[in-house]
Amino acid sequence: MTAEQLTTIRRMAASILGVGVHRVWIDPERIEDVLGAVTREDVRKLIKDGVIKAKPKKGVSRVRARERHRKKKRGQRRGPGSRKGSRVDSKRMWVVKIRAIRRFLKYLRRRRIITRRTYRMLYRKAKGGEFASIASLKMYIRERNLARR
Repeated sequence: MTAEQLTTIRRMAASILGVGVHRVWIDPERIEDVLGAVTREDVRKLIKDGVIKAKPKKGVSRVRARERHRKKKRGQRRGPGSRKGSRVDSKRMWVVKIRAIRRFLKYLRRRRIITRRTYRMLYRKAKGGEFASIASLKMYIRERNLARR
């Protein structure tokens, strides 16, 4: 009978305190007084006397979050395994770049802007990774006056 009574009182106290049942603390020393409570008014009096209290909220600790933030500021935890979003690997980047450069070289040869000999030389340099982009190839051609016209 006592456990059932205590449950009812706990529920009443929770409703009065405006908290969940699990946050209601009942003083184990004064269980007899609590069991004597019948009405909500009795429970209110016990709350006023400090026999029944609401436990503080638990809350999530920020310790781990702060530590993670500190490490990220130092540059840790930023490797490829921690990244989200699409990733273009270096090989794919190279393929895209070299195809663009070779297409441009063919265009220059077809329009007779460069000679076949110059084309072969530039093609080999492109294969060796000498040009970062089409812009750097154009600059190379301009600086060395490799264009015919």
